[in-house]
Amino acid sequence: MNSTQETWLVTGASGCIGAWTARTLVREGVEVVALDRSADDRRLRMIASDDERARIVSVQADITDLAALERILAEHAITHVVHLAALQAPFCRADPPAGAMVNVAGTTNLLEAIRRHGLTTPLAYASSAAVYDAAGEAFAPTTVYGVYKIANEGTARIYWQDHQVASIGLRPLIVYGPGRDQGMTASPTEAMFAAAQGDPFTITFGGSTQLQYAPDAARAFVDAARRPAAGADVFNLGGPDVSVPEIVAAIEAAVPGAEVAFDDVALPFASRLPEPWFDMPVTPLEQGVRETIEVFARMASGAAA
Repeated sequence: MNSTQETWLVTGASGCIGAWTARTLVREGVEVVALDRSADDRRLRMIASDDERARIVSVQADITDLAALERILAEHAITHVVHLAALQAPFCRADPPAGAMVNVAGTTNLLEAIRRHGLTTPLAYASSAAVYDAAGEAFAPTTVYGVYKIANEGTARIYWQDHQVASIGLRPLIVYGPGRDQGMTASPTEAMFAAAQGDPFTITFGGSTQLQYAPDAARAFVDAARRPAAGADVFNLGGPDVSVPEIVAAIEAAVPGAEVAFDDVALPFASRLPEPWFDMPVTPLEQGVRETIEVFARMASGAAA
């Protein structure tokens, strides 16, 4: 299929990866329908020009509304779907029923709407490193958020088994970059924002991890949705091991004199995801940190994206 014939639905489009996915697609010249229950487009405004935003069709809807999803898929003749709508781990912990309604029932609604729509391309959806135990070795989540993600992976598998609805789930570890301002692992990006503002900041964890730059993660979801429909696959997003002191050093290199510290506290999940990893671009840490801080500095000056 030629990209000019594609029409994409991006759920959770007001989130970090959602905004980057919409921008990635609109820059390719394809039709983009951005779905979110919120009308807040501040993350997209960080990274996309006025012209780019004008070419994105925004739809305010809730993924817990199956009829609305069916209608949107049909009215816009959707050919590809990237599903990123979810409540983050802290929100799920604070209100588990609401988290299950959005993360589990909402994903099931989308799979059912896709089945009825007859989508022939795989649904690309966000799972999470939270499906693993703290060692990254077994499927034994330590949060309800991780339990919900395991449920989604299982539901996707059954939709392929019973209905041949294809899907590819991607499990990020820690995504960083402009727009990453929610969730327990947003701290490195918050440190970059503080450095751009000239404020001190303490990252809330230590140790080492794998960071995925938000534009790279968005590209991975787009590439996944363009793969042949061949099952219900799930891949981890990998990348080089990065220590928190290295993150601090990259911030200080981009902003000499930045005051960034960190708490030597381990995160409650894996520091590294097992292979095989999804084939995706990997922007060097120093470049990603520099570009992120440049966006934040431009925001502070009032300059356009």
